[in-house]
Amino acid sequence: MRRAILVFFLVIVPAAALGAWWAFAPARVETAQPRRGEIAELVYATGVVEPERWAQVSPLSRSRIVETCDCEGQEVKKGDVLAQLDASVERATLLELEARQEQASRELERQLRLMERNVIAVQDVERARSEAAQADASVAAQTARIANLTLVAPADGVVLRDDAEVGEIAEPAVALFWVGQPKPLIVTAEVNEEDILKVEAEQRVLLRSDAFPDQVLEAIVARITPKGDPVSKTFRVRFELPDDTPVRIGMTVDVNVVVRVAEGALLLSAAAIDGDAVMVVTGGGPME
Repeated sequence: MRRAILVFFLVIVPAAALGAWWAFAPARVETAQPRRGEIAELVYATGVVEPERWAQVSPLSRSRIVETCDCEGQEVKKGDVLAQLDASVERATLLELEARQEQASRELERQLRLMERNVIAVQDVERARSEAAQADASVAAQTARIANLTLVAPADGVVLRDDAEVGEIAEPAVALFWVGQPKPLIVTAEVNEEDILKVEAEQRVLLRSDAFPDQVLEAIVARITPKGDPVSKTFRVRFELPDDTPVRIGMTVDVNVVVRVAEGALLLSAAAIDGDAVMVVTGGGPME
């Protein structure tokens, strides 16, 4: 029994004393000396690296991919074939329309000969002429539909990305190819409307990328889209990158537009600031 009491005092009493010391001990305060230095006002946004000149290539109708150039990363010329979509049904329809076109043309010629002999009314000739014109228009429209099933390069450049796979169904407005010039590059970002008035052309921009965590990249404000988006309440801003920039197309970057720089400003630790008050330590203890 005495041994149990002794263990109690050896364990519980020191623990209680330690707890009391923590409860009544003075708070630890870390101090830092203010210093003079450079401070900047920044406008923050998130952007995406893009080529300055590029275009997406998308089909206009739903169809199966039957052929692809397999040319990702290669240079192409304007009009080069990138992919061919299945046009078998459209070609069959074209043959039918061409047969109707030929029939309408023959009927118009017959009506014109009869009109020369004054054995047919003018209204019948005009009707035949209208039907022939409609047949011509149908053939032209179907020919254009078939042409649209061949996806071609919209301009000279490099195939930056190729998502076309033979056998897959291509959907309208879904991009299969991205064609453009790999240089120069820009960053496109959306800036909040409350900050956009601070942003001007030629301002210095600091960029950070997860791909280069220890490197600060630079850019300049190139242009600001005059009309903002009333839904997202943002304005699109494009930033010009130097030719030797290490970032790649499609990377996301943190954008910091340098709005104003102040020299010789008094710099304080963020922990010392509480709203509009600054905590300082004097001989008698901390005070505001």
